[in-house]
Amino acid sequence: MKNSKVASKYTEDWVPIKQIMNGMIQLDSGEYVTGVKVSPKNIFILDQDTQNNVIYNLRNFYNTMDYEFWLIIADRPVDINVHLSQLQILYNNASSSAIRKLIMQDINKANMFMSAEYNVVDTEYFILFKEKKLEIVQKRIHNLISNLSNCGLNSTQVSNNDLRMLIDNFFNGGQATTLGTVMPE
Repeated sequence: MKNSKVASKYTEDWVPIKQIMNGMIQLDSGEYVTGVKVSPKNIFILDQDTQNNVIYNLRNFYNTMDYEFWLIIADRPVDINVHLSQLQILYNNASSSAIRKLIMQDINKANMFMSAEYNVVDTEYFILFKEKKLEIVQKRIHNLISNLSNCGLNSTQVSNNDLRMLIDNFFNGGQATTLGTVMPE
């Protein structure tokens, strides 16, 4: 008699993720997926020699990586409600009508960006890798941050929230998952 496995209708049952903690995704296989988030930098506003230097250093950096890695570019929706609240406070406390007019222009512009017509996002850059041994994970993270710094780029280890956002982008087309009551159909 064959062992038949019932196919689950829940994503969690077929995605090989055991847990997300300490800036790492632990897979069912015992491997860890982690990496760094690289702060964006527009090198094209720099002089030509500096641009060439950054590109040369990045080329050397990528060529020294002797393990499989993934370069990921992800868009994260921007919530500017805090900024709008701060503008509203400034508007309420403004002493002159000229200053109020300028602040109101900023409020109107922010509201325009929040409309459905615009898709306001932050573009984030990641270098991820997979490894089974935690001591190698830490060494690679340190080397990535150090080597990117030598290229003139700032980076930090990915956070749990970064990893959740990447998973949401991959599985849900950028829509964050929300937990709540499930209603039967």
